[in-house]
Amino acid sequence: MTMSSTGPILVTGGNGQLATSLQNLGNERIIRVGRPEFDFDRPETIAATVEKYKPSVVMNAAAWTAVDLAETEKDGAERANNSGPAALAAACAEADIPFIHVSTDYVFSGDKGSPYTEEDATSPETVYGSTKAEGEQAVLTANIKSIILRTSWVYSAHGKNFVRTMINAGAKNPVLKVVGDQKGNPTSSDDLAEAILAIIALIERDGWKPEYRGIFHASGTGETTWHGLAVAALEEAAKHGQTMPQVNAIRTEDWPTPAKRPQDSRMDNSKLHRVFGVKMPDWRHSVTRIVHKLFSEA
Repeated sequence: MTMSSTGPILVTGGNGQLATSLQNLGNERIIRVGRPEFDFDRPETIAATVEKYKPSVVMNAAAWTAVDLAETEKDGAERANNSGPAALAAACAEADIPFIHVSTDYVFSGDKGSPYTEEDATSPETVYGSTKAEGEQAVLTANIKSIILRTSWVYSAHGKNFVRTMINAGAKNPVLKVVGDQKGNPTSSDDLAEAILAIIALIERDGWKPEYRGIFHASGTGETTWHGLAVAALEEAAKHGQTMPQVNAIRTEDWPTPAKRPQDSRMDNSKLHRVFGVKMPDWRHSVTRIVHKLFSEA
């Protein structure tokens, strides 16, 4: 079945970073939905939303992303990351609609020592990671036309994220302390949105293919630490006139959190490129672009 290119693209998680980026890039085809109209805590809204908008494709960007809070709010995290997405995938299957779902690097423990591929077994060490890993399998079971995109360290010019937090902190403090012993791939939500729209365009052009079903890694190309990302963002901010603070690297144990962070959650994106022809941009170029956007919109 080739999808009608005139049908809307329904995006859940209406006010999040990714939904906002998709709206900015996909224009009038994007319909963003969120609470109270669409809410995983109110299961009756799930199929009703799909029925109301009759989309060509559904992009689930809604999730429980409060990693530390999930440790004590397990039921809410389970609904938002597992049973809710599964119900949405099932509603899409009922209408023969492809379903794209975003997952996370937290499905891995972070002790492999090299970039994770889609073939690596999941080994989450947090409630957030466990509910996301369970959600991946539940979605794939519920809808044969499901694509899971695992991403990491998402930031943008809008919403609450690490890059904006660092720039705001750097404007007020001469010295910052940032964790320097966790490795990963920073991902601009604009880059992820562009990848998603490219995948949708491919499905609409060629129709659904069996090899599209499954899990793909879609994070920024290249690796760094949280300290490296902070320094890169603050150096860009300095080009826009903000004073560059001193940024000191600290160890994970110097910054204790309720939920354990993966020490090394780097991911290999080559399957995404092989199957969809999509290449994620280098994180450094994307940081430059996002910081420029932040200051030009300010």
